[in-house]
Amino acid sequence: MKAARAVLEYLKGQGVRHIFGIPAGSVNVLFDQLVEMPEITPVVTKHEGAASYMAAAYAKYSGQMSVVIGCSGPGGTNLVTGAANAMREHLPVLFLTGAVPVNTLGLNASQELDADPVFRPITKYSVMVRESKDLLAEVVKAVEIAISGVPGPVHVAMPIDVQQGEVQHVIIPDPPKRAPIVPDLGVIKQVALELSQREKGYIFVGQGVRYSVDQVLEVAEVLNWPILTSPQAKGFIPEEHSLHAGVFGFAGHEGASSLINEGDGQALLILGSSLGETATNNWNANLTKNRFCVQMDFDETVFGRKYEIDIPVLGDINLSLMFLMEELKALGLPRDGAKALEKPQGYKVTEEYNTQNVLKNLQKHLPADTRYTVDIGEFMSYVIHYMNVLDYNTFDINVHFGAMGSGIGSAIGSKLAEPDRPVVCITGDGCFFMHGMEILTAKEYNLPILFVIMNNARLGMVYHGHELQYKRSHASFGQKEISIAAMAAAMDIPSFRVEELDDLTQDSVRNLLNTGGPAVLEIALVDNNTPPMGDRVKFLSSFGK
Repeated sequence: MKAARAVLEYLKGQGVRHIFGIPAGSVNVLFDQLVEMPEITPVVTKHEGAASYMAAAYAKYSGQMSVVIGCSGPGGTNLVTGAANAMREHLPVLFLTGAVPVNTLGLNASQELDADPVFRPITKYSVMVRESKDLLAEVVKAVEIAISGVPGPVHVAMPIDVQQGEVQHVIIPDPPKRAPIVPDLGVIKQVALELSQREKGYIFVGQGVRYSVDQVLEVAEVLNWPILTSPQAKGFIPEEHSLHAGVFGFAGHEGASSLINEGDGQALLILGSSLGETATNNWNANLTKNRFCVQMDFDETVFGRKYEIDIPVLGDINLSLMFLMEELKALGLPRDGAKALEKPQGYKVTEEYNTQNVLKNLQKHLPADTRYTVDIGEFMSYVIHYMNVLDYNTFDINVHFGAMGSGIGSAIGSKLAEPDRPVVCITGDGCFFMHGMEILTAKEYNLPILFVIMNNARLGMVYHGHELQYKRSHASFGQKEISIAAMAAAMDIPSFRVEELDDLTQDSVRNLLNTGGPAVLEIALVDNNTPPMGDRVKFLSSFGK
């Protein structure tokens, strides 16, 4: 058996059903073996970077490890951004890169690159394998590292002759299982006592609550404390929940900011947030000021980075909250006479052709369980601020790492992971010109995804940032408008171009949803309103003063 085949057999046993990437000389052995393995479908993309975003989203929404592959040299370096993104989001992705034959290492062979040290700072484990007999063992080790503890990406570089080599007496190991990180019960008891002694407080949730939403809501209802979410956690707490107080952080809501800056909450329970810049409104000191702070996370490196934490709780968040719930009940909670949070009135749609009205109208014409994969651009802040959370896990917003074009690949990975869930990618012309050709990947694999492209013929976020910071912007930030709908039509992909609000009708949207494959909805709109970036506006306006 070839060493590459042994690796594929192991991955098949892991439940891997898709491998994302692009075939090339240094990985041809692996792709050749896939011909004989119909259980694994190679998803051949247009760019390795997009493949890495697909794999990350697939891992996120399938709940299992995913695999992405690139050739030696440029294929590997094209995967680097995706690896850094997966590391930031704690996603178990196996990055496989080809490499030149072992006996040519260091001789300036075509596409040679020592990828091991390149990937090392942005993965949990990175290795170059030099003998065929070691390849399966190293992949097994990498996979175990990827899913254990705090999940994350790993990288294995495979010289072509190492993949090609024959291995004897191969035993395919069973899939590893992640051992839960169990919190210290004594610490949980202390947290319950402290929280029970404080009548008013807030719960701040980050993306780490993805698999713990029911427990979050249960604890919030027992404490009767408002729930604030980070931008990346938008989509986890239903809009109609009586304790949902909105988004705090980049593009957040005034009500949430008022609670943090002016509210009388005596405690802050932080769940699954690393308290980074976008989550905290540029590290707003008021978040924890004069408040007893508890932070729960499975990643101990997040404790005490920027804010002083009174009690850090290390453990899987769902377990920590389950144990906390029991202790709070034992202390006599919930209290009598609890009142629901007074919520502000929602945004009213007007007739103006602007970004917020486009997005509100768009959501009105789409199924409630639609997942929106949101790219990086000025439209992102409107999504965070104005779009409603109608169902669980409906927003994939990559503001944390902020890679332009990542939303396009994420839409494809999400659709492959959950084929029955409607997926809409909201992206911009700048992102589209980076990774927009992946709509052809969606076409080739018959994936019904609606790509909504906000086309303002400029780098909108950059433009507004410069206008706020310098009161001017460089002419090069804009370009002559291109009809993206016409581009899609040239690729035989259904498309529709919106030029005024009345164009965005239920029929125009539904027609694109029923094509049996991808479709493009182009929104031709230059919106000169300052995007609702929250305190980011104040930060940029005063920067350097």
